[in-house]
This record gives sequence, C-alpha cells and structure tokens, in this order.
Amino acid sequence: MVGIIFTLLMLVFLQAVLGFDNLLYISLESKKAPEADRKRVRKTGVLIAIALRIVLLFVLISIIDFFQTPFSWLSGGAKDIVEFAFNGHSIIVLVGGGFIIYTAIKEIWHMIGVKNLNHDPEAEGNGKKTANAAIVSIVIMNLVFSFDSILAAIGLTSSMKNSTTAFIVMAIAIVISGLLMLVLADRVSNFLAKNRMYEVLGLFILLIVGIMLVTEGGHLAHIKLFGNPVEPMSKTTFYFVITILIISDVVQGRYQKKLTQNNH
Repeated sequence: MVGIIFTLLMLVFLQAVLGFDNLLYISLESKKAPEADRKRVRKTGVLIAIALRIVLLFVLISIIDFFQTPFSWLSGGAKDIVEFAFNGHSIIVLVGGGFIIYTAIKEIWHMIGVKNLNHDPEAEGNGKKTANAAIVSIVIMNLVFSFDSILAAIGLTSSMKNSTTAFIVMAIAIVISGLLMLVLADRVSNFLAKNRMYEVLGLFILLIVGIMLVTEGGHLAHIKLFGNPVEPMSKTTFYFVITILIISDVVQGRYQKKLTQNNH
C-alpha cells in the first residue's frame, strides 16, 4: 500500500512538472477566444482533455507496441544522406512540436506587426477564434503534451504486478494533475493579462518546447542526416535554457525600468 501511494505521488509530481508547458499553451490559446468565453474555454478544454487522457492511457496500455514499433512503409531513406524509421509515437511528437513552433512564431510575428501597443489588450483576442475552435486546439495539444508523460507513467508502474491497480493509480494521477491545471490555468492567464511583457517570454518558452518535441520526435523516428543521428534535447538542457530566458527577462525588465527612471 505504501508503495502504491509513493508511486501515485511520483506520478502526480511527474504530470505537474511536464504539464507546465501545457498550462502555458492553454493560457495563450484561450486569449484567442472572445473575452466572455475565455474562462469557459480553459475549463472545458482541460476537463475534456482529462477524460481523453484516461482514454489515451487505456489505448496506450492496450496497443503500446503499435506506437513503438517502426512502420515498414515509413522506414528507409538514402544512406549517408537521410535515414528514418517512423513509428506512431514519433509522428505524434513531430507533428505536435511542429505545430507549437508554428503557433509561437506566428504569435511573435503578430506582436512585432502590432502598430499600437497601447490598444485594448482584451480586444486583441476577440474574433481570432471561436470558443469551440479554441477548445479543440487546447484538447488536441493537451493530448500531444500528455503522450510522453503517460508513457513515462506506464514505465513507473511497470513493476506493479496487477495491471488493473496500475491503471487505476495512473488514472487517479491524471485526474489530480488535471484538476491542478484547472485551478492554475485562470491564475496564469490573469497574470499574463496584467503583465503583458511576459507574453513574449511565454511565447519563446513555447518555441523551445516545440524545438524540444521536434528533436525528440526525430530521435524516436531514428532520423539520421548525413550519417548524424538527431539527438533529443535533454530535460536538463531544456530547464537550463528556460531558466536563462527567465533571468534575462527579469534583468532586462529591471534595467529598462532604471533607464526610464533616469530619463525622467
């Protein structure tokens, strides 16, 4: 019993750590919906995603070999130029990472193109997407983000002799982490709304998340370019880069504030 509780706590912690980038995406994506619907978009998106995560967990446990075994029709290439062996896992991670990179670059480009930075920030998201479209985007990307965390959870519970117990423990961890995400989503969104300068930081973090997923997908697909295998960005490198980005942003903000004070 103690072992089960410890595993559950580890799974909740794992889901929470790996869910940070997901939380950031939910906050930024919900801004594209009409202002009146944004809170509902976040809650509905996360609740649907929790249910689909449990379904995904069941599917992955049942047919995990399908996602890990390379497809014969998507394997090959030209030796010493490009080689690959795609499987279900690699395709999902690559597509998800590519979409996140596209979203981040598009939003950064939009920010650069905004002529009036003093316009109503709340009106910016209106008309960009319907509430339902934003919910669909959140649910889809939530599943992409959860893919690796569920596979990691399966690895953590692989030592459990009873598969039913392992499934229940993982499902409880998914629900708990989902509820935490539900609570924090509004707070993160409100923080970004009040501190709009951090939106740029958030988008660059999202961009790095996309790059990390693409490198991981390339590694899972056993892609080799000119004989060199694609190596995944390690979690240590990822968190180091994020830390440097945050420190740089804080230092830049304080320096800018001092310059403004001196000029006045």
